[in-house]
Amino acid sequence: MSPFTGSTPPISSWQHLRVAVDETGVATVTLARPDKLNALTFGAYADLRDLLAQLSRERSVRALVLAGEGRGFCSGGDVDEIIGATLAMDTAQLLDFNRMTGQVVRAVRECPFPVIAAVHGVAAGAGAVLALAADFRVADPSARFAFLFTRVGLSGGDMGAAYLLPRVVGLGHATRLLMLGDQVRAPEAERIGLISQLTDEGGADAAAAELARRLADGPALAYAQTKALLTAELDMPLAASVELDASTQALLMTGEDYAEFHAAFSAKRSPKWQGR
Repeated sequence: MSPFTGSTPPISSWQHLRVAVDETGVATVTLARPDKLNALTFGAYADLRDLLAQLSRERSVRALVLAGEGRGFCSGGDVDEIIGATLAMDTAQLLDFNRMTGQVVRAVRECPFPVIAAVHGVAAGAGAVLALAADFRVADPSARFAFLFTRVGLSGGDMGAAYLLPRVVGLGHATRLLMLGDQVRAPEAERIGLISQLTDEGGADAAAAELARRLADGPALAYAQTKALLTAELDMPLAASVELDASTQALLMTGEDYAEFHAAFSAKRSPKWQGR
């Protein structure tokens, strides 16, 4: 995302999210409606979309942890505040809403820093897709994923799930999960590749924070370009992918981090990554 802004000032306080950024560049974004299992509202979706865009422009964040407060990660869209409300909307309004939810997923995939979902308890519906869109899913044994869209009479391919899930777990598992909406507990989720790292009970937040610190200490520009290529090359033929890789590497080879690696190697010290 471009760092250039117009007249709109940065937002410092987010109404629907709890946001903290530490001195190392690790942002922690917490869904904070524990009494509702962090069910998403229209405002929460919009805040996530706008926050990720703002952090991408500011370029001060090097890794982001997305977590849920209380007993679970996120139970999906709020039944009363979203599902009930959408019954009164016309087609144009419904399209605006569904495009907004998709914009959140695109923002997670397109932001120039790694996103780590710290999952405990339920990750259902839109909550499951948010975790799916992250670059890493760190979960404890209580985690359970459920793509519930068909169970409310909608397509299982919501918010990009039909694009992302087959690429993470394969078409067979994705078909089963998106069509049936069955719950997937942590052991199976790890087996099919839906979980990147399985922790001890209650350890997801700490493990996600540790991974975020590791990423924040690393070569940020290299990570950003790796993430961009992973997304861009999903639908490219091999020849186009190899050419894009070559162009990207050529540009990175002119950067300070590449020269810093050589200097550090020659001096027998650890590199001091600048993200440039």
